[in-house]
Amino acid sequence: MGNTFKTAFLLTALTLLLMFFGRIFGGQNGMLFALLFAAVLNFVSYFFSDKLALAMYRARPVTREELPRAYQIVERLTQRAGLPMPKVYVIPTDSPNAFATGRSPAHASVAVTQGILDLLNDEELEGVLAHELGHVRNRDILISSIAATIAGAITYVADLARWGMIFGGFERDREDRGGGFAALAMLILAPIAAFLIQLAVSRSREYQADETGAHFTGNPYALASALAKLDAYSKRLPLPATPSTAHLFIVQPFLGMSLASLFSTHPPIAKRIERLTGRPADYNLQ
Repeated sequence: MGNTFKTAFLLTALTLLLMFFGRIFGGQNGMLFALLFAAVLNFVSYFFSDKLALAMYRARPVTREELPRAYQIVERLTQRAGLPMPKVYVIPTDSPNAFATGRSPAHASVAVTQGILDLLNDEELEGVLAHELGHVRNRDILISSIAATIAGAITYVADLARWGMIFGGFERDREDRGGGFAALAMLILAPIAAFLIQLAVSRSREYQADETGAHFTGNPYALASALAKLDAYSKRLPLPATPSTAHLFIVQPFLGMSLASLFSTHPPIAKRIERLTGRPADYNLQ
């Protein structure tokens, strides 16, 4: 029920925000156009946000014959957890990471990078895949996928509006100073709002998915070991992720020194390891 309410809230908030932008930059006609655009975007967010995320990272679906190691682990875990078998994807990058997406357990996908397959042993890989199936069991995947689409849409609209002001909005600002200030405020706040949406849906759910995944495997130490490796190696081999989708991954992709890096979508790895093992991590990660 909580995630259903959050989903409705995010879709409604997106509609109102786009209408506000439309009103400022296009008057009544702009607001109507924004409403139509929001309706289309809401439909796409609900039914196709998972496919957009997978396509963004060039994820390729694989069969049991193509990737028996990961496929058999997922198959075993889903049977143990009583979940439908998700589609399995591989992302062609050496940076180690993974994510789950989809609108329901019956329409779920699990994606792993080539780097994570090369880095982790079987027990650690099982821990990571159990974590991702924990998101599926906890029904986090719809809200996280929609949040990614909404965050991307807000940022995209803000960029369009900013360029519109640069190439034609200054004269209008002089004539309508109040509207210009409101538009400028929204251009500054919209990207921040997108990251706050991610914060709202991401940090606590990572702890819950860790706990659920450890329950599936009965081996929290394997996931803790995997998290330690992923944290170290993902920084050495950064994944070129967008800020709007960073919250999907098991460990936050390294986004560099930017505004996005100030809004962490994940709890510190050391705290996640401490929760899993019951003792402080023996290294300083964050």
